[in-house]
Order: sequence, then C-alpha cells, then structure tokens
Amino acid sequence: MNREDKLRIADTINDSIVDGPGIRLTIFVQGCPHNCEGCHNPGTHDFDGGRDVTMGEMLDKAAANPLLDGVTFSGGEPFCQAAKLAWLGEQFKKTGLNIVTYSGYTFEQLLAGAASENGWRELLEVTDLLVDGPFVKHLRDLTLKFRGSSNQRIIDVKKSLECGEAVQADQ
Repeated sequence: MNREDKLRIADTINDSIVDGPGIRLTIFVQGCPHNCEGCHNPGTHDFDGGRDVTMGEMLDKAAANPLLDGVTFSGGEPFCQAAKLAWLGEQFKKTGLNIVTYSGYTFEQLLAGAASENGWRELLEVTDLLVDGPFVKHLRDLTLKFRGSSNQRIIDVKKSLECGEAVQADQ
C-alpha cells in the first residue's frame, strides 16, 4: 500500500469528541453488510455509495490538525476495507495518534475470521480500542459512552490479542 491507494469513504469529521477518547478525526468508510435496524448511519451501507479518496488525503487531513489525539474508523463496516485501514492505521500510529475502530462484528468473530487475505488481524493489531457488535435497536442506550446499544463493548485490543479473548477497556 501507499499514499496513492484508494479508500472508499462516506465522510469524515475533523474534531469528533463522541467517537472515542479525546479529539479525533473520524473516517466513515462506505459499505456495510450488517444493515442494523435503526443504524444512525444508513447512508454508509451501499458499497457503491460514497467516494474514493487517497490514503495520502487522509494522512494529510490528520496532519493538518495538531489537536488530534487519535483517529476513529467507523462506518459502514471498517473490516470490509481492513487491509487498507490497517496500513493507514500504521501510518497514523507513527505520528503518535491512537486508533479506535467500530465494527458490527464481535471481537470473537473477527479473531475467528481473520485470514491473510482479508486483513482483519492486521487491522486489529493497529487498533487500540474496538467498539464491537452490531447496533441493536431495542438495546439502544444514549447514556453509554462511545456506543449506541448495551450489547456493544469497548475492547482493549492489545490485551485481548495477548490473551486470546475479549478484555473490556477501563473507562
């Protein structure tokens, strides 16, 4: 991968404070297979929607904001573009930014489904916090930090990969 490779996105938010700790650049990727009822981002579901941007554009966008604590990959479903986001995440981490990734898959599903060709393991390895699980409308809870429904967890990915099971992050 390089700066000229393309990523399919729906949109970005430059100064988010709701998509993870601190001030974040949030990249909403385009395409999602989950189609969760009540999803707050249904416009990201169509894999043919959105627009292509270069990896370099995303790197430059983050570099232009000296206040950022990290970058969040949201969606859509980030694991549908896992290899590209893993590369991008590596570049962001080199500049001191942390990575939060949202997924409709659970940590267990991602670990079990990780294969060399899909990049899931690589994206997990650059992710600091994973908000996992599908949005479930009847479990919606607006009081939860960084999550939409009570089934979703905030996973400390490094600790989870070390022990082979989901370890929830301290909040």
